Amino acid sequence: MVPGIRILGTLLLLCFLPLAARGSGELPVEVAQVLAARHIPLSSLSVVVREIGTDEPLVSHYPDTPRNPASTMKVLTTWAALELLGPAYTWHTRAWATGPVRNGVLDGQLVIEGGGDPFMTADRWWGFVNSLRLAGVERVTGDVVIDNSYFEYQGDDRGAFDARPYRSYNVLPDALMVNFQTVNVGIVPDAAAGVARVSLYPRPANMVVDNEVRLDSGACRGSGGVVIASPDGPTGRRLAAAGRIRAGCGPVSVPRAVMRAPDFAYGTFRTFWEQSGGAIGGGLRIGTVPPDARLLWTYDSLSLAEVIRLVNKYSSNVMARTLLLTLAAEKSGRPGTTANGQRAVTELLAARGIVIPGLVIENGSGLSRVERVTAAGLTGVLLDAARSPFAAEFEASLPLAAVDGTLRRRFRTPGMEGRVRMKTGKLQDVSALAGYVNSESGRHYVAAIILNHSGADTGSGEAVQAALVNWLFAR
Repeated sequence: MVPGIRILGTLLLLCFLPLAARGSGELPVEVAQVLAARHIPLSSLSVVVREIGTDEPLVSHYPDTPRNPASTMKVLTTWAALELLGPAYTWHTRAWATGPVRNGVLDGQLVIEGGGDPFMTADRWWGFVNSLRLAGVERVTGDVVIDNSYFEYQGDDRGAFDARPYRSYNVLPDALMVNFQTVNVGIVPDAAAGVARVSLYPRPANMVVDNEVRLDSGACRGSGGVVIASPDGPTGRRLAAAGRIRAGCGPVSVPRAVMRAPDFAYGTFRTFWEQSGGAIGGGLRIGTVPPDARLLWTYDSLSLAEVIRLVNKYSSNVMARTLLLTLAAEKSGRPGTTANGQRAVTELLAARGIVIPGLVIENGSGLSRVERVTAAGLTGVLLDAARSPFAAEFEASLPLAAVDGTLRRRFRTPGMEGRVRMKTGKLQDVSALAGYVNSESGRHYVAAIILNHSGADTGSGEAVQAALVNWLFAR
């Protein structure tokens, strides 16, 4: 485009800024220029900026238009969890015995009751196993019973969102979710033996692995087209690795979500239990804690303040969904349901006087095509969080520009490092950003930017965000 024509186009675009964006809330020229250059209609973007402590917005552009927020929806969910449960809230995973324990032998069933811990990693699951061993149990004569009734059953269709059921971001929440139902599949060329070895971590005792990977001689030329899939489908108990890998390649590690939550919890528990020297006489059963069962051990989760840092900094969908179900169980009773979680959030918004026209909460994570929120609504939540007794915990959960989380490679302009705390969001045709900016002058702002437009996730959204945040930081 000829420079003169580009300038004229920008001027014309500014002349037709909507009334909602004119005057004191006018869209910055730098942002309008990016929109014009990318041929993005003004109506596709919502921006609200407020200086903390002031009554009028600095920028207000389509503030009340409901849009798909992608993962910035986690701002709403984590705020609600922190306000309703408090930063010291913890989840509890419990072990129960249905019979006596004599000389290290539990003569009966071992019941493991899931309490909704959103961060029961393999390492922490190993800690649970060893804690139970220290409680004096070496052998279980009966079955291992999994009680995951704290949450309503969420189904098995992990591929409903994008037909990628083996991806960890699609894992569905469960009251006993271990290691995000994810294994790391390791493939190591063994040139001396002439084979490619396949291993899993953690390795569920009830999973069968079919190794069909062929080893070719020669120098490495990429991974060689290794394919990892489950012959029984994403919830089955068989996993196959196929394809080819060259002897000169290094180890390949691929994460895969596998099995159903109770099967995965049982399989990894049994593996760790037997590795620690224990024995189990029975198999897996799904049930609830009997009234006469005796409590053997309680294993506490990380605190909520620590959990929301993981949710926001690394944008964990299943952890965010777990927060919504936890709110439901705590406020309306078990089992925690999505509907009751939605109700808990909307009631909190009403109590705080935050109005969000057209709000749609599907699961609270932003991994949704139907969730909707407004830029004004997000800034209202951020302003409320800034006034909260838990403001420090909430703000610390957001990614820091040029430092960590999903912003570690963004906003690297000298002086900006650590002064921008914002949650990112990206889906196909969606790009969003919401959080806090501490400007060069020392002023503190809240900002929400939501762009819903074709290709917004392929660069144009980040360009708009960069223009707005850089302009705001320089004030």
